[in-house]
Amino acid sequence: MITLRDFQPHDAPHIIKTLNDEQVTRFLSSKIPFPYTQADADWWINQGSKNGIIKAIVVNEQFAGCIGITPGEFEYSRSGEIGYWLNSHFWGQGIMTHAITKICNEAFKNSNLNRIFGAVFAGNSGSIKALTKCGFEAEAVLKQAIYKNGVFYDSHIFSKLK
Repeated sequence: MITLRDFQPHDAPHIIKTLNDEQVTRFLSSKIPFPYTQADADWWINQGSKNGIIKAIVVNEQFAGCIGITPGEFEYSRSGEIGYWLNSHFWGQGIMTHAITKICNEAFKNSNLNRIFGAVFAGNSGSIKALTKCGFEAEAVLKQAIYKNGVFYDSHIFSKLK
């Protein structure tokens, strides 16, 4: 069973282990510290995960990852950006597709968001597949818009409307 819930202090070791896995962080924003420490996890659990609609992904009562939607500001306040990561042991099982569907339904039902979008690194085929399976449509490709670890990546923008 896949559930979404608020982060809890006992999630810290799982967050640290997952976010120190370079397979997981390869296509994540560099705003996520690497290496990821106990202090980073404590901040995330107590503060960072409180901004927007952000949930822990739990599979059969085991911590598996994170998913969230961060609303925009001002004239972008009806649009939110989705982001997520999953422990590599849970990849390829349809977990993220389920989590994306669940959080989008919650956001559209319980907030004033009209549009949810995701920016995906070129090469992140798993994320592209998950978003399109959940009804997101390709909207744009921003050429060499991402620069991480000395490499330029195109940014693929996907969106879903209420």
